[in-house]
Amino acid sequence: MKTTILTIAIAVSTLFGISQSTYAATRNTQTISTLLTDVSNISEIEVHGNVQLYLSDGTTDKVKVYNNYYAENAMVQDQNGVLRISSYSPEKLVVWVTVSQLAKLTAFDNAEVKTFGKFSTIDLDVKLFNHASAKLDVDTFTTTISLNDRTMADLTGNVTEGKVEFTPSSFANTTNLTASHLVKTVKLRKMDCARPTELASL
Repeated sequence: MKTTILTIAIAVSTLFGISQSTYAATRNTQTISTLLTDVSNISEIEVHGNVQLYLSDGTTDKVKVYNNYYAENAMVQDQNGVLRISSYSPEKLVVWVTVSQLAKLTAFDNAEVKTFGKFSTIDLDVKLFNHASAKLDVDTFTTTISLNDRTMADLTGNVTEGKVEFTPSSFANTTNLTASHLVKTVKLRKMDCARPTELASL
């Protein structure tokens, strides 16, 4: 965790103030970053494909992409308050999003979502599908986490009302999550709930 944050901090401090590109100290390849400033009122984020999303809260919505996504099979689009990020390149598309009023986050495929520092908001609804994962440090009033398929979530921080729904094949770590009221529910498929006589007739 500390190594990851330190690596990001170094990358951010190196790239800060440089409009388009710089050279990474550890590689000979060119690292290109693009800052999208024409985004606003983001209330929902959808992430698809091979994406690594870093999430932080702030007073102004900003999106910074650390790859030349124009040259890759990737898309970053803001429409009607929904920010959609997708990439199906073998190399992860790294995106840092700062938002002021995020309410909903959905991740699919192999997407990874991590908060950069403590993420504070009133209500947060997170849904993970396929093999997506999330590592979230939150400070919220209400947080709902829905894990499907083979997803993983590592939750820390403080919530007043917390709800975690997960399938038997998913994993949720809430050891370091402090909640005034936390409800955990295992979601079973209809076949998992069926009686043996019903299974025999299928």
